[in-house]
Amino acid sequence: MMDQLIINANLREKRFAFVKNGEVEKVYIEQPGQQSLVGNIYLGIVENVIPGMNAAFVNFGEGTSGFLQKDRLPSFILSEDENKAARPIGSYVHQGEKLLVQVEKDAAGTKGARLTGVIELPGENIIYMPKGKYIAVSKKAESTETRARWREFASKVKTSEEGIIFRTESLHQPEENIIRELEQQRNQYAELVKSVSAMKKPGLVFSRDYFFEQALTALTTVKNGSVIVDDLEFKKKIEPYIPETIEIEFYNGKPSVFSFYKIEAEIERLLKRIVWLDKGAYMVIDQAEALTVIDVNTGKFSGKTDLRDTVMKTNMRAAIEAARQLRLRDMAGIILIDFIDMKSNDERDRVLKTLQKELIHDERRTRIVGFTELGILQLTRKKTKQSVAETLTEKCGTCGGSGQVLSSETMAYRLERELWEYKNSDYEEILISATDEVIRHFSGDGDIHKLRLETALGFRIKFSVSDAAKPFYKILQVGASTEQG
Repeated sequence: MMDQLIINANLREKRFAFVKNGEVEKVYIEQPGQQSLVGNIYLGIVENVIPGMNAAFVNFGEGTSGFLQKDRLPSFILSEDENKAARPIGSYVHQGEKLLVQVEKDAAGTKGARLTGVIELPGENIIYMPKGKYIAVSKKAESTETRARWREFASKVKTSEEGIIFRTESLHQPEENIIRELEQQRNQYAELVKSVSAMKKPGLVFSRDYFFEQALTALTTVKNGSVIVDDLEFKKKIEPYIPETIEIEFYNGKPSVFSFYKIEAEIERLLKRIVWLDKGAYMVIDQAEALTVIDVNTGKFSGKTDLRDTVMKTNMRAAIEAARQLRLRDMAGIILIDFIDMKSNDERDRVLKTLQKELIHDERRTRIVGFTELGILQLTRKKTKQSVAETLTEKCGTCGGSGQVLSSETMAYRLERELWEYKNSDYEEILISATDEVIRHFSGDGDIHKLRLETALGFRIKFSVSDAAKPFYKILQVGASTEQG
């Protein structure tokens, strides 16, 4: 079967799914207000310097202050002092100081964003660090000679303060292309510095189109198949990056593109605790702020020979599915997998190798720590953004935060998609019962989104307020206008 990259970009909530051999391998969802800030550059003001933590808290204009460690300060990186690591952070930064910062990791829970003062400007072939004092060559370089050649080239073209990271794509480029790109990035940085000089308060200086970048990354995994897009503007933007071997299609059917390709059902499953394996075996996934626990159970499954055979078959299946769920749900941080108890180290090694093999497909960095004395497998997965559950759900006020419901925003976007399916119908008006917050998110300030949809769909949208305890909507009536002429 062919690969498919299905992109739903025609509404405010943007999503894509990568499907391989008929199975969803990756889902990415970006809601307004929840876009990843990773890579964005800000003017920040240092609020507090904490010597005991060797770090500072920086107001960068996004609500909660960000966390900046000493070794991520340009003044530290560029210092020629041989004993600089032993000197306190107060030697390199002070309270009230203004500085450019870039987000390395999004805020999560009560933790603010992690920041760096070592700015990186990504290009097609190189990543440029104006004050990085660093040279690196892609690990995919064919040989040590290739790495050495590019390192020598970098030392000739960069200043002592600058840093350059050579991407894999750069290794087969002529040197003049790299020099041209370096000059462009130097000019880009000069423009950033110029724009900052006019700013009086902390705030955004440079923003990445993170959804587009993530879609391009997913595109590299499509080996043979098609890209399906439901937005003409996005199709036009991504088309130049699509190889000739891959088809691009524009989808304009009545059901949303995710409904048509059955991705909505997969998203519903990603919010459930129980994941079914073959023959009645299952896993239970519990996500907390600090860690994720995956518990493996045989259920009704029993192997053909004995209990030990059953345990191994279930654990092997669970290892493959656990790796897939980590990617799909974008779970990160500390992850504990409680496999069914195995009697020997050889059995544990087999399960471990199966998981390692599956994690090769993961674009995020994972590290398997090993089994504890209790037989629980520990691993970590790098976090750069919210998980799917964190994006789509909010703490439920009706259950004291012990459970989760779909957020008002998500319900508003679902309603938006459902109404889109009534486009070009003969209806004059649709009456909807919904909770206040769903109506507010759906309608926008001054009803801007509601009015835009009414114009696009060709009928009026009327609401009656529901007092349901959770975010809710229901289409009550479709038909002729209830207004009196």
